[in-house]
Amino acid sequence: MPFAKSKPAEALPLQKKGALFYFKRDWQLYALMLLPMVFIIVFKYLAYTGLSVSFLDYKVARGYAGSEFVGLEIFEKVFNHRDFGKAVFNTLLLNILDLIFSFPMPIILALMLNEIRVKWFKRTTQTLLYLPHFLSWVVIGATAYQMFTTGTGIINVLITNAGGSDIPFLQEDGWWLFTYVVIGIWQTMGWGTIIYLAAITNVNAELYEAAKVDGANRWQQCLHVTLPCIRSTIVVMLIMQLGKLMGGSFERVLALSNAKATEFTTTIPVLVYRWFQSNKFSESTALGLFQSVIGLILVLVSDRVAKKLGEGGLL
Repeated sequence: MPFAKSKPAEALPLQKKGALFYFKRDWQLYALMLLPMVFIIVFKYLAYTGLSVSFLDYKVARGYAGSEFVGLEIFEKVFNHRDFGKAVFNTLLLNILDLIFSFPMPIILALMLNEIRVKWFKRTTQTLLYLPHFLSWVVIGATAYQMFTTGTGIINVLITNAGGSDIPFLQEDGWWLFTYVVIGIWQTMGWGTIIYLAAITNVNAELYEAAKVDGANRWQQCLHVTLPCIRSTIVVMLIMQLGKLMGGSFERVLALSNAKATEFTTTIPVLVYRWFQSNKFSESTALGLFQSVIGLILVLVSDRVAKKLGEGGLL
């Protein structure tokens, strides 16, 4: 007589165990999650109620209830403001430059670090590359002025001692843009390698062995094995980066700003800050909402395009 198939013995009790069982068993972990969850709910979700300011002629003394509802009038005022077009252009310009030059650098650096076989040298290099991420932009900005200012900056002193002339790295708009991008690459590329190095460690070692058998050298293994295997990670990071095209780093722009180079320093985050300082709460909220909506649209569109091309995407 054939025996009927039965479920594994260890699986049967699990079906009867509910959420209360796991809560009692892992209550310490849930307790650790409590504070972060409260933070997210209060500052991420409850804060959404403040978006109503975008549709009000908001006055602090009157509050939400007493302020007059004006609909889309605030958005019309924002879009017609003389600085709006300039802020959008500068935000897109700075973020597109970051996308072109800063985004590939962690990938290239991760591939280079993966080829290092001396462990102590690899760890030391990684540590040094991670350090800029932990520096505040106030410190980076102050250091940048000490290094790049004309006359007394370390870099310009070396240039003049070598027979050249001072370069206005932070005092001229074109050079300021160049310096902004270079400093951004230096600050972000080391920390960005963490994700790609983690993806590289998951590559099947047998693929490298097969490539060696076929006569592939180190460069060909990197090109035909490593890169295709981490392509999904690159796509996800690219989608997330595209969502930031209308954002940008407020601290980075503010830390490197000065009175002599002002052409590219008016961005959307900076404009929101200026309007908030001037008590234009409705305008700053409306501009911030516009920035977030465009960022969401960019993420959804890029995610859909990635799926059309056969990639996993985010959603």
